[in-house]
Amino acid sequence: NKEQEEFFIKTFGACRFVWNKMLEEKLEYLNRKEKLPRITPAKYKKEYTFLKEADSLALANVQLQNEKAFRDYFKNPKRFRLPRFKRKKDKQSYTTNNVNNCIKVDFERGLIFLPKIKSGIKTVFHRKYTGEIKSATITKTKTGKYFVSILVEVEEKNNIPQPKNKICGIDLGLKDFAVITNEKKETIKIASPKYLIKAEKRLKRIQRQLSRKEKGSKNREKHRIKLAKLYEYISNARNDFLHKLSSTIIYDNQVIVVEDL
Repeated sequence: NKEQEEFFIKTFGACRFVWNKMLEEKLEYLNRKEKLPRITPAKYKKEYTFLKEADSLALANVQLQNEKAFRDYFKNPKRFRLPRFKRKKDKQSYTTNNVNNCIKVDFERGLIFLPKIKSGIKTVFHRKYTGEIKSATITKTKTGKYFVSILVEVEEKNNIPQPKNKICGIDLGLKDFAVITNEKKETIKIASPKYLIKAEKRLKRIQRQLSRKEKGSKNREKHRIKLAKLYEYISNARNDFLHKLSSTIIYDNQVIVVEDL
């Protein structure tokens, strides 16, 4: 509902604000070649009272993420870049922990309960799970959809199937997406997904239409949302295709050889 959505927007903004304030202070110390201080979100709550309305566990996770980002940079600057400031246009998300059983899930009624939200949130679960909830990450997409990713700790181990082949080689092509050959000299051609090609052609058409619309008009905003939805579809479709293909290749083969492009 509107009240829940307003809370999410406030928490996204509070997490972004705390990240940027911490980053700003630490960069000043870095420029002066001084040791970086350990900053907690509590430091800003007296001056910026709106932070008290957000989930305190989410702000604590921002501190941990900020510290990890700097640790990674100092450890390997070639691989990890210096942390950057976050913008409102960037991905909006926050992670909260399950302290004192504050995160609850009701599969029968289709509800999830999160910290600082009084009523349950109507949710569509893609599957049920068992185990102890450790944390939950709430994300808002550019099309206005909300997702929650729940991290669960389980005791049982996954049964990994035995691979069918010892080794396979993958050759990326132009006509076909990929050609896979195993030690039995069996060749499998993976065709490029046609639905992606059609969607990319449609994407170019909508981009042209958007460029012709007057800036600030309602018609331009409608086309912007339409374009964002199509971008989201293409991203989801591409990831779905690649994840399913890579999982099949991994489970069917012990050794995988790929050409160096």
